[in-house]
Amino acid sequence: MELDVLVIGGVGIDTIVRVPSLPLANLDSVAVDPIETYLAHTGHGVALGCHLLGLNAGLVDVIGDDSEGRRIRRTYDELGIPLRVVLHPSGTRRSVNLVAPDGRRLSLYDGRHPAGLRVDPNLWRPAIRSAEHVHVSIMDFARDALGDAIAADRSISTDLHDWDGRNEHHKDFATASDIVFVSTSALPPDGVDWILANGRADVVVAMAGADGSYLHVRGRPAQHFPAITFPDRPVVDTNGAGDAYVAAFLARYLDGAPWHDAATAATVAASWACGSPGTHTNLITAEELALRTRQL
Repeated sequence: MELDVLVIGGVGIDTIVRVPSLPLANLDSVAVDPIETYLAHTGHGVALGCHLLGLNAGLVDVIGDDSEGRRIRRTYDELGIPLRVVLHPSGTRRSVNLVAPDGRRLSLYDGRHPAGLRVDPNLWRPAIRSAEHVHVSIMDFARDALGDAIAADRSISTDLHDWDGRNEHHKDFATASDIVFVSTSALPPDGVDWILANGRADVVVAMAGADGSYLHVRGRPAQHFPAITFPDRPVVDTNGAGDAYVAAFLARYLDGAPWHDAATAATVAASWACGSPGTHTNLITAEELALRTRQL
């Protein structure tokens, strides 16, 4: 199958716990709303977001032969999103996310897979050859796909999440990608400049949560895109907002839109995602994105 976007790595299960506040009070127990689980994590959010925006998206990953892994395979079959996996005895990634009433979250991430995990590159090589664009999550095994995507002359993106500008784990992803997304939460002042000076990227998007995002295009001044508030969709949960941003940005990029338009659409998609509880439960569709963007 020909793909617009191949996502490599990053599907798992989120358990969402709605807490009265963050940080939690120093108590022995806290009463919370019903605890829910969702198919989630960064690669899934990008793949699902692209799918809902009308792109042919597929995902390859390492998961477990467990109930969580079976849930993933069943859901992808129901969604009609191509999925190819390697089963590993360490199991399927999981996360427990504490969410405050204002939508802020604290994620307790269980990556499960052993350090240095490597898999047969035929997991992704056939799919890379059929894809226009490759989005590589920062799973350790996925770094081996970067060279294959470059050799196939595919455009590449990655999300470094809360990179601190020093952690060596992220640097291969930062330097091999044409489009780099990164959170400002831990990024040093020279972090974006380092990526542009040391890597292939033409564009770095620094995502700043409630402050919106900053678009850095090589050779141009940075542009700030403030977060949007929809009166009919108040913020209830920020889980998955960054993934929604990435998906919409890539959708407009693959349409040939200017960087500014891609960042505008991404801002709309991220703000939309914050208006529904849970992770990736109500990502924006192509029709709704077009409508909301015109209303701006």
